[in-house]
Amino acid sequence: MSAVAWTAAGSLAAWLWLLWGQGFFWRTDVRLPPRGEPARWPSVCVVVPARDEADMLPMSLPTLLAQDYPGRAEVFLVDDGSSDGTGELARALAERHGGLPLSVGSPGEPPQGWTGKLWAVRHGIGLARAREPEYLLLTDADIAHAPDSLRELVAAAEAGGFDLVSQMARLRVRSPWERLVVPAFVYFFAQLYPFRRIGRKGARTTAAAGGCVLLRADAAERARIPDAIRHAVIDDVALARAVRRSGGHLWLGLAERVDSVRPYPRLADLWRMVSRSAYAQLRHNPLLLVGTVAGLAVVYLAPPVCLVAGLVTGSTPAAAAGGLAWLVMAGTYLPMLRYYGQPLWLAPLLPVTAFLYLLMTVDSAVQHYRGRGAAWKGRTYARPDTAAEVAPERP
Repeated sequence: MSAVAWTAAGSLAAWLWLLWGQGFFWRTDVRLPPRGEPARWPSVCVVVPARDEADMLPMSLPTLLAQDYPGRAEVFLVDDGSSDGTGELARALAERHGGLPLSVGSPGEPPQGWTGKLWAVRHGIGLARAREPEYLLLTDADIAHAPDSLRELVAAAEAGGFDLVSQMARLRVRSPWERLVVPAFVYFFAQLYPFRRIGRKGARTTAAAGGCVLLRADAAERARIPDAIRHAVIDDVALARAVRRSGGHLWLGLAERVDSVRPYPRLADLWRMVSRSAYAQLRHNPLLLVGTVAGLAVVYLAPPVCLVAGLVTGSTPAAAAGGLAWLVMAGTYLPMLRYYGQPLWLAPLLPVTAFLYLLMTVDSAVQHYRGRGAAWKGRTYARPDTAAEVAPERP
């Protein structure tokens, strides 16, 4: 067979393995596990780090204040050096909407070795300790929760004996670029961290989704959260790993009524979201970068290329293997498109989206080697070889 046919066969073999051997990552039925009403509802403190979130808070904070939770619950919003009046707006929203008690704090600029978000989380957890909560809900300022979200999270943790319960918030999908890129982001994340495996005790696969993490307070102390991960750019995965290392039992799944309200209307917005941490995900390792680029090319780009090349050259093996690999790829993407309510004709375009992610990952590495580090909301975090090691974020 020709080199093209062999490449197509290799891609098809990879897709058959992904279909059956990667924890059924493509299925979207991993939702909150079975749960019932606990005999006693434990106390919860909600910690919300927020930096320049005045545009998001009117859509997100009232949903937290309106939580229908039978136990004691309180919200701590940490204004992380905002310049847009985030803290003042949070107080005004609490006064207008009522609901759960709200406290607003400000930790000042983070010291060297801390990312701003985790420094804010540390301050929020410190404020919450005075209430001696049994659980901490760590949620981002752009996340809107259904009224029973906290109740359902706690019930799942209590019923399953989980130390950490996390939901991948449903991201906004409205603009053409969001439709093309966002469902694929969650699809790729699930491929890297199959949700079914994370919930098993002692599993090696470990991850969380930073927008919605319910954490037992004693598990946070055992894992030294957030001090143990203070350098992490991709803080949700680092948090999950720290909890797992300390013996914690984790669960991660797709959200049903937890939504991100942050818009990414332009390709540039999505590009920044992915590229700011893509190379950190690869541990700033050039060999992993080369392997990732090659893997994306063989797994996602080769099937359509081999199909066209086979048809042009008359190579039946190349065309057949390439076409079948592309068909399997598109088939595994359909459940995610349905979950996001998107047209199914987007499934064959997954190679285009994968190519965009390939370019974003390469750009992330280029920015790293230019010394710019990971940038977010006016802060740039130093390269790990010039500061502390950056551990391996939801948009």
